Amino acid sequence: MKSLMVTGGAGFIGSNFVHYWLEQYPDDRIVVVDALTYAGNRDNLSGVTANANLRFEHADINDTERMQQLLRDEVIDTIVHFAAESHVDRSIEGPDAFVTTNVLGTHSLLKAARQVWLIEGDGDGNPLAGHRFHHVSTDEVYGSLEPDDPAFTERTAYAPNSPYSASKAASDFLVRAYHHTYGLDVTTSNCSNNYGPYHFPEKLIPLVILNILHGKALPIYGDGKNIRDWLYVEDHAYGIDLVIRQGKVGETYNIGGCNEWTNIDIVQLVCKLIDQRFDADENLAQRFPDSPAANGTTSNTLIEFVRDRAGHDFRYAIDASFSENELGYAPRVTFEEGIERTIDWYLANESWWQAVMDGSYQAWIETNYKAA
Repeated sequence: MKSLMVTGGAGFIGSNFVHYWLEQYPDDRIVVVDALTYAGNRDNLSGVTANANLRFEHADINDTERMQQLLRDEVIDTIVHFAAESHVDRSIEGPDAFVTTNVLGTHSLLKAARQVWLIEGDGDGNPLAGHRFHHVSTDEVYGSLEPDDPAFTERTAYAPNSPYSASKAASDFLVRAYHHTYGLDVTTSNCSNNYGPYHFPEKLIPLVILNILHGKALPIYGDGKNIRDWLYVEDHAYGIDLVIRQGKVGETYNIGGCNEWTNIDIVQLVCKLIDQRFDADENLAQRFPDSPAANGTTSNTLIEFVRDRAGHDFRYAIDASFSENELGYAPRVTFEEGIERTIDWYLANESWWQAVMDGSYQAWIETNYKAA
């Protein structure tokens, strides 16, 4: 039985991981630590809050003493570190928060783990047996690929191009250093673009879904030809599970969806699938009367090309063969199935996304996605 601290566990990927882990390992204990900044939402955990093995702690990972005390009080043996500022546009607008959370926050956690697991250890002068600090990172630390370049591997040199990816790269190096310098048992995973339930609406797929329902423009950067590898969030949780249970200490594992799409093709697909749902369910036109599909037109009429993002990376792609060979990892949800699940989740959970789409958020979207 494990006792886990999941940082950022009220965010998109972290909350999906918590749901996954409690389903797979119901006897394990989870302490969720989240500062509940704009993208953290306790409602993401509403389905598991009654679980006796789950504790929620509203806290900032930069509070090192509090992190140390939680590790002691809860007898934590595994940290799964999701907590991060993650939206590239926001990092361009305000990079300071990314350095504070992603770099200093990760260092704070590492210091707490070292103090409790290595210095205090088992009380007999030995490191705590079986401890693990798992750090969740991104493929964006590797930089950008051209169309014919081979996909990123775990040995690809880092070349971050945004304040976000630079802050994540710095945190990756800190985790590596705490292993090689102090002997902390760590693993790192670098994932491709996630999608699925509880995805905050500033990201491409949920933004497109909700804008279609409201009849708002679908903003596409540049010519829409930028390419991303898409990973269903449940498969990401599964990959992390494999790394924690089977991964080699000190190693890095790429977790990818093996599923490259251009942004414009993703948007066109979501438009088509939502139009199909309106055709099959007349109640959707009553619920979302501003949607083009409720008014006899197609959703792709909302597409608008906007000024490209500064320093926009052209392509990300992950080679997950090392994880496949070492851990037996492979995505279990096809993209076709995953995108259908995601659209259906947003249609069935209007109260969730209405609660996060308040006036201040809408104003931010309108400011940052102006048409060129």
